Amino acid sequence: MGPDRRRYAVRAAASAIAQQLAELTGAPPVITEEPGAIRIEVTVTDQALSQWTRLLAVLALGTEYGVHYTSREQTAWLRIEDSTIRRPRP
Repeated sequence: MGPDRRRYAVRAAASAIAQQLAELTGAPPVITEEPGAIRIEVTVTDQALSQWTRLLAVLALGTEYGVHYTSREQTAWLRIEDSTIRRPRP
């Protein structure tokens, strides 16, 4: 698969995952391009907590994932590695 097709596939996957997260949480996800990856973050709502197993299954679609806790909220995040996104040179 060429770089353009790979980039399209990764972005399409990120969009589909973001849509699933929006449906699970009722909150709009934030999609950010990082060096070498696309990151998706969403607030974990009570709606999502009632479907925790499904939420974890969606998060597991990423290359890596986790949950960040603050005193006010929980944010679930995942990264999808994308070798077509330019990485900074060392």
